[in-house]
Amino acid sequence: QFRREAESAGRLNHPNIIAIYDAGEDDDVSYLAMEYFEGVSLLENTSPDNLLPAKWVLVLAARAAEALDYAHRQNVVHRDVKPANLMYHAATDTLKLTDFGIARLTDNSRTKTGIILGTPSYMSPEQLSAVGVTGQSDLYSLGITIYQLLTGSAPFRADSIPKLMDKILNESHTPIRELRSDLPACIDAIVNKALAKNPAERFSTGLEMAIALRECARQF
Repeated sequence: QFRREAESAGRLNHPNIIAIYDAGEDDDVSYLAMEYFEGVSLLENTSPDNLLPAKWVLVLAARAAEALDYAHRQNVVHRDVKPANLMYHAATDTLKLTDFGIARLTDNSRTKTGIILGTPSYMSPEQLSAVGVTGQSDLYSLGITIYQLLTGSAPFRADSIPKLMDKILNESHTPIRELRSDLPACIDAIVNKALAKNPAERFSTGLEMAIALRECARQF
C-alpha cells in the first residue's frame, strides 16, 4: 500500500506540489525522499486573530485548485486537503500542496471503497459515506479550507465525531458573509458551490474553481 501511494504521488510534477523523489525501506522502516521546502503551513492563519487578507486567500486557493486540477488529470485524488497541507513561503511567494501520503489512484483496479481516509472536519459527505471519491471531493475540502482561512472557524463543528459527521452529511453551513459582511458576494457563491452535498453540483474541475477564485479576487 505504501509503495502504491508513493507511486501515485511520485508521478506528480507541478510547481505547486511537493515533489517526491524516491521511496524505499531501511531496517523495516518505509520512507519517502521529498523535496525540501522552507514554507510554513496555512494552519497558522486559521485563527481569527491571524487571518490573511481575504484577496490573498483567494489567490492562494486558486493556485491550490490548479495543482489539484493537475493531480486529478493524472488520476490522483489527494483526499486530505486542509490548511496544514498547504505550505507557503512568503519570500519567494511560493505555495506548495503537500502530503499526498493517503492519495489513491482513481483507476478502478486500484480504488478501494469502504475505507474512510482523511481529516474529519475537511472531509466531503461521500468520504464519510465511504463511497467512490473523485476530484470533486478534494474541491469540497478546498472549499472548507477557504471558509476557515476567511472566518477563523470551520463551517461544521461538533463535540463528537458522530455529531460532526451528521452535520457534514445533513446540515447547511452558515454563509461566509453572515460572519464577514465586508466580503463580496462572489465568495459565498464559490464556497456554496464547493460545499454542495452532491458532488455533481460542485465545480467540475479544479481549473474551473481556480478561474472563479481569480475573478472574485479581482473584485477587491
